[in-house]
Amino acid sequence: MPAITASWRSSIAVGGCIVALLLPAVLRGGGTTQIRGPHRGGTVVIAATDPGHFNPGLTTGAGTHLVAGNIYNGLVQFNEQLEPVPSLAQSWTVSADGRVYTFHLSKGVTWHDGIPFTSADVKFSFEQVLLRFHSRTKAGLEHVLARIDTPDDATVVFRFKVPYAPLLQRLDVVEAPILPRHRFAGTDIATAAANREPVGTGPFRFKEYVEGDHVTLVRNERYFKPGLPLLDQVVFKIVAPAGQAVALERGTVDYISSLGGPDIARLRGRPEIVVRNAPAGPGGSFCLDTLIFNLRRPRFKALNVRRAFAHGIDRQQILNEVRLGLGRVATGPIAPSLSWAYSPRVRTYEFDRIRAGELLDAAGLTAGTDGGRFEADFVFATGFARTAAVVQANMARVGVHLRLHPLDVNVANERIFVGNDFDVALASYCNGSDPEIGVTRAYVSTNVRPIPFSNGAGYRNPRIDRLFSAAASTLDTPERTRLYRDIQAILVEEAPYWWLVETDLLRAHRSVVHDLRLWAGDLLERAWLASEQP
Repeated sequence: MPAITASWRSSIAVGGCIVALLLPAVLRGGGTTQIRGPHRGGTVVIAATDPGHFNPGLTTGAGTHLVAGNIYNGLVQFNEQLEPVPSLAQSWTVSADGRVYTFHLSKGVTWHDGIPFTSADVKFSFEQVLLRFHSRTKAGLEHVLARIDTPDDATVVFRFKVPYAPLLQRLDVVEAPILPRHRFAGTDIATAAANREPVGTGPFRFKEYVEGDHVTLVRNERYFKPGLPLLDQVVFKIVAPAGQAVALERGTVDYISSLGGPDIARLRGRPEIVVRNAPAGPGGSFCLDTLIFNLRRPRFKALNVRRAFAHGIDRQQILNEVRLGLGRVATGPIAPSLSWAYSPRVRTYEFDRIRAGELLDAAGLTAGTDGGRFEADFVFATGFARTAAVVQANMARVGVHLRLHPLDVNVANERIFVGNDFDVALASYCNGSDPEIGVTRAYVSTNVRPIPFSNGAGYRNPRIDRLFSAAASTLDTPERTRLYRDIQAILVEEAPYWWLVETDLLRAHRSVVHDLRLWAGDLLERAWLASEQP
């Protein structure tokens, strides 16, 4: 499907003002001309994986959020510095003890079907959806949130049992999308028809989903933010990850959310394509490509087996050959980019095949006459195929044969997190700007649940549970830092997962597309297409 540009209207009201700007633009031939600045019209085509459904409260998967982040809103949204600014909530106050957050909702907001948005929708979204199904929000709030009050239709009050510092950082459309109570109440939320026929408050309305091919959204003419959105239509074209860079290069899509491997240098050299780093996005931020050991399987309960993997995998090779140096070798569960909470003072596992073999011997897994020790099922989404191939080759050198099971991303997530049908798995755990938003959910025992991107390893450690709880409930940043550093030291010792690389998030788009919110879930709220001036 080629990228489409529609006929342009002469001007656009943004924030109540009429805007008609002339901006310099780089053209495909490398020269410059003048383009008419932010105005309405046109269609942008986004490369996507098949979302399966459009309920962002059920999953933290980027495939669903890439689409749904433009249909729904959160109470807040983030600016480019990842600071919370108003969205469905126009203002808020926080009590001095950090236990009570009061939100005053934006006026004149309606759902796409015309029903007014109220505080009841917020309360329902948290109590019936997010605290049951959203792995990051559930893990962080379910044990510290006392209740949610709705004194009137325009006010929501969150009351906590203990001080809770990170709340504002977990209220955007990625971490806490607000869903319509009138569409979900009384249904089985996990299977509700509304999951595939979404009705939101966001900048775009759902029009069509052709499974395996595309999703179409159209402008919400009644959007509560004046003058927005600018685009007429957005088409999410379903393209396999391996083909997305080529689709961008050929002009059949206008944006891809992930760029890596040999495509980077080639696309950076094209004047009609912009390559940018982004600190966050629809799936979260500070992402770690992570091996998940299934601790329910007797073999992987053995610490020496898990440590053998840690020594047997050449993570620098993954960084160099798969990520082309874009990122860092991981040291533990908290990415170095979260500098205030990160600790480098943890146990290290150097790449050492001899040591890996010794640990497997100590676990009673001695090599046979052919050098083999054991076989294991290795499950992952197809987008991780190159990383998985490196891991497989590395571990074969120490006698471990990994049977590769590459699957569609939705099928892989179901098999790993819901069915627990794997020995070793590979996933990307993305986090928010605070470890409480993303890190916690993978390690606390209360999150050993059949929920995507939850505690997939089935790891349980009461001390870790207590430390995460304490870190979330103190307002003192130095004390939180100390607690998170203790957490990292314990987890790296026990290695319930193995952290491969922290990935840099590279995105690419055609230069005619402007003002993409690359760091946020609501990617397209302000996006517009350039129109050349004669």
